[in-house]
Amino acid sequence: MGLLTNKVLRHEIKPGDHIYTYRAVFAYSHHGIFVGGSKVVHFRPARNLKSITEASSDLDDQTSDPCPTFPDCGFRQPNSGVVLSCLDCFLRNGSIYCFEYGVSPSVFLTKIRGGTCTTALSDPPETVIHRAMYLLQNGFGNYNVFQNNCEDFALYCRTGLLIVDKQGVGRSGQASSIIGAPLAAMLSSPLKLLMPSPVGVATVTAGMYCMSRYATDIGVRSDVIKVGVEDLAVNLGWHCPDPMQEEEEEEEEEVVDPGVETSDTQITTVR
Repeated sequence: MGLLTNKVLRHEIKPGDHIYTYRAVFAYSHHGIFVGGSKVVHFRPARNLKSITEASSDLDDQTSDPCPTFPDCGFRQPNSGVVLSCLDCFLRNGSIYCFEYGVSPSVFLTKIRGGTCTTALSDPPETVIHRAMYLLQNGFGNYNVFQNNCEDFALYCRTGLLIVDKQGVGRSGQASSIIGAPLAAMLSSPLKLLMPSPVGVATVTAGMYCMSRYATDIGVRSDVIKVGVEDLAVNLGWHCPDPMQEEEEEEEEEVVDPGVETSDTQITTVR
């Protein structure tokens, strides 16, 4: 991986790597965890949900075009957005890029595009794969393009870090870039009155943009905590509804208790 690109070849990726590929002519990137055996666990909107960027075209949905190579490609639990795909279906003829962890602040700031690296350190590959496979069975909550997207999923699998403040931007570098770019342009606009040179204004704007990305990186933020994957559902409520439990609740019958005489009918719920 170089300074300008994180592009790698297939034989270079290892189980536990955080990989991504670009969609819609480099408009955005889709992230996942390579778990070995030509399989990737990634996060996308559930079938009954729609997102701003990905739901308009089902680029990662194998239900309409089943994989001819791997029968389990496209596996997911009901109402969950965590999917197991083969590498070919994940890439969709795109190239492979490997997300970098533990980069220095200087290297982070030189990355013009967000969603390519973080200063946070990664956990061991076996821990990363365990988190990804556990979330494949238990879900990762509702997809949100700004606070809980595919990059957030991969970042959590690699680091175990979650954002405490749910009102701000999530862990995703892409989301930080989307917000940071127009914010930097807006904040630097008054400088046009002081700097007649457009090069100077562009330099200041770029600096503000890079600093805003760095400030929201999970490696430097103070509002992140380490959460075990088994504790996600208990502490944060990130779990998929159990279809069997919902059916049992719907089948609960309400019967009248004949032993009590009141003006109003007393209803007792039998479970």
